[in-house]
Amino acid sequence: MARLYLSPPDLTGRELVMLGEAVASGWIAPLGPHVDAFEAEAAQRVGVPHAVALASGTAALHLALLVLGVGRGDTVWTSTLTFAATANAIAYTGATPVFVDSDLVSWNLDPGLVGEQLDHAARTNTCPKALIGVDLYGQCADWEPLVAACRRHGVGIIEDAAEALGATYRLGGQDRPAGSFGDLAILSFNGNKIITTSGGGMLLGTRKAWVDRARHLATQAREPVRHYEHNDIGYNYRLSNLLAAVGRAQLADLDRRVAARRAIQARYCSALGELPGWSFLPEASFGRATCWLTCATIDPAAFGQPRDQVIDRLAAHDIEARPVWKPLHLQPAFAGAGVLRGEVAETLFRDGICLPSGSSLTPADQARVIEVVRGVA
Repeated sequence: MARLYLSPPDLTGRELVMLGEAVASGWIAPLGPHVDAFEAEAAQRVGVPHAVALASGTAALHLALLVLGVGRGDTVWTSTLTFAATANAIAYTGATPVFVDSDLVSWNLDPGLVGEQLDHAARTNTCPKALIGVDLYGQCADWEPLVAACRRHGVGIIEDAAEALGATYRLGGQDRPAGSFGDLAILSFNGNKIITTSGGGMLLGTRKAWVDRARHLATQAREPVRHYEHNDIGYNYRLSNLLAAVGRAQLADLDRRVAARRAIQARYCSALGELPGWSFLPEASFGRATCWLTCATIDPAAFGQPRDQVIDRLAAHDIEARPVWKPLHLQPAFAGAGVLRGEVAETLFRDGICLPSGSSLTPADQARVIEVVRGVA
């Protein structure tokens, strides 16, 4: 039987058609009409006026921090339960990351902890320059109290929606898309994301001047004169026209992909939810998740086996699974960085598991996963 991957690319065939159109047009690199269209379509989908397509979500994070003026001597707060790219981008600027614990409602930043600690930091004049909130595993953070706390103390806000395109958050009685909160937001189109351009990302925002500044820096900061003139240090961060064509085909199919992943999680919950010791990542009442990955925690005492035993047994059947993100305050690369609490994230990492969740996963494939997990129990 074929190996089952955690979240493989889901291709419909439309990607090849649009890629062929891009090749036939002669617009290969560095930019072109598909880039412009992809930016406009993504911005419309997220509900913001401006977007710039980039080589990766990490590049988008780096540029967002630069646009907000983050640099050496500054601190930036972010979730400890996330992929290292979020903190790597902070390090690129010379700033210092401070890692914040999760809550159990959504596994995202604990908004109460953020508000409490920002109030304390304001009294000691040690507020961060910015906060990067992560929408983890396809679910929005609790943005209303996070934004309120940051606005109260003049802290810049970046929404890392790399894992959550298609999710929504209820604000003021309306469902708003992931990527529409804070000062700037980023998306990722890496190969394992809900839509992919092979590698790619996007920076979005409501202020044209900020997105234009990011666009300028992403194109080697070349000035608009006849010769090559550079007043700033720039970066080679733009997305190619070919990859943008693939992204447009994928974006048009986003709703089907979200529905497929939500159905996959529902089947997992139905088949495994009654097992002793299993607790799935809950869907918070304040939004609608994409279920980019189906995640759960395993209480080894109740289940009878530790989490790693489940991952090993799945691997023996050629099924990929993995732990949830290792908290960044436990990563050797960030040893010595500040951390605000951290116990919740540490527990989630110790017991958490991610199951195959790609939108192309068939019911028969999923039945293989379920059979192995139940066999371990």
